[in-house]
Amino acid sequence: MGALALYLVTDRHATRGRELTEVVAECLDAGLRLLQVREKDLAPAPLAALCRPLRELTRRAGARLFVNSNVEVALEVGADGLHRPHALVIVPEDAPGLAIAVSVHRASEAVEAERDGAEFVVFGPVYDTASKRRYGPPQGLDALARVVESVRIPVLAIGGITPPRVPEVRAAGAGGVAVISAILGADSARDATKRFLEALA
Repeated sequence: MGALALYLVTDRHATRGRELTEVVAECLDAGLRLLQVREKDLAPAPLAALCRPLRELTRRAGARLFVNSNVEVALEVGADGLHRPHALVIVPEDAPGLAIAVSVHRASEAVEAERDGAEFVVFGPVYDTASKRRYGPPQGLDALARVVESVRIPVLAIGGITPPRVPEVRAAGAGGVAVISAILGADSARDATKRFLEALA
């Protein structure tokens, strides 16, 4: 996936008090080219209000913007794609002009996502991480490899991913990684982004 191997997933509560747009701007300046606005607690209007400046930042940087779950907001702000959980079935016909990405937790879900037209899937949690504990225990590298083997589309690994762990997930076949706090909560989001991109190169 090249420059699209690093997928930053937003959580405005993880930025250590900094404005999300400021942090994302640093990441884009460092080379980030794939962003998902997650913010599941926001209603449509404030979600759209948050997405608009991020859409401008990503457009200027030549980066792609995905919005989590909300087709209407994604279309309204001119996003490139929609990211959905596996249980929320949205196919390309339901989201005209939007690429689809899907979060999955097992190989069968990845197969279904590919069949439904997903461009890529995000699998995890691979390692233990606080943000993903409610989704179950870490699944590990063997489970990641099984998901990769089950589909032809790229699989991004999420959950406890750090730059030193990138070679392990790439060896298991992952096309890239999805990251939240390892970038948003870093002392320097710019430097953290660069470290991930260097590890993914």
